[in-house]
Amino acid sequence: MSTDETDHQPEQPQPDQPVVVVTGANGLVGARVVRHLLDAGAHVRAVVRREGAAPEGTEEHVGEFGDPEVAASVVAGASAVVSTVHPLGGEDEEQRRVAVESTPTLARAARDAGVPLLVHVSTAAVYDRSPSAGDVDEQADLVGDDADVYATTKRDADAALAEVEDLTTVLVRPPAVLGPGATSVWNTKRPAQLRDDESERHAVPERAFAWVHVDDLARLVADVALGRIATSDDPDRGPVEGGCTVVNAAAAPATVRDYVGAVTGALGVDPVWEEGEAWTGRIVADRAHAWGWQPRVSLAEALDELREGISGSGPRR
Repeated sequence: MSTDETDHQPEQPQPDQPVVVVTGANGLVGARVVRHLLDAGAHVRAVVRREGAAPEGTEEHVGEFGDPEVAASVVAGASAVVSTVHPLGGEDEEQRRVAVESTPTLARAARDAGVPLLVHVSTAAVYDRSPSAGDVDEQADLVGDDADVYATTKRDADAALAEVEDLTTVLVRPPAVLGPGATSVWNTKRPAQLRDDESERHAVPERAFAWVHVDDLARLVADVALGRIATSDDPDRGPVEGGCTVVNAAAAPATVRDYVGAVTGALGVDPVWEEGEAWTGRIVADRAHAWGWQPRVSLAEALDELREGISGSGPRR
């Protein structure tokens, strides 16, 4: 763990200042969560793997949070922990190690240190979204073992976190996360695939494209971490104290025609619309709405940002 002082290291937290640990603090979601926490006056301990990678204004910690000693050190005296790390696209073994082994290690360290709250960024990919699935709320069926490694490891990580007792745990499940960034799947990596490979432009246009903007997702995660959403004995009113609560974070319904049409239009290539069975339901976010969260970025705004980013003149939120 790095102990060297850097220009962006903040002063030590004030006595009444919330201290929030964020893993993956330099990632697409983690960096936005950090910004919301700092704007709210929190002291942020940013856990990163490379020295100097932490966002400005944070207390940088360099190391593997799956190491019990590192985990115990970074969570000591914290008021909440936010977990955003998943090696998307990594080797199967690495995804399982980080998601299913390392994240629960961090959760247990937080519990043992008396940290009251863990917020974990999961994914709506854990839900079964086969053509007959319909709308998906927090009680919906999960994917089976025949699903891809990303979905199954996230599913298994959620289950492992739910087994950590005496800790208030919130599993936030977003669908596709839109927003600019070099590591953004939907604004950067997926458009590159559609640009470079004609076969990737084949799609069923009516298929549902569940999404949320990264800033709206980060705002929900930060609000939960800061205790702005009070705990409750009813998960539909707030996180269950001492238990594990799932909450979906999704914006207005959209279709694959919306997303692929925007990307291919910006790239100057033609989509290939096909017929076929597809999931046409929605990710139900009624629980998050009852907690006081509402998305602020509209589909039109998110797609305009996507198009502008592809053209090379995109805004940076």
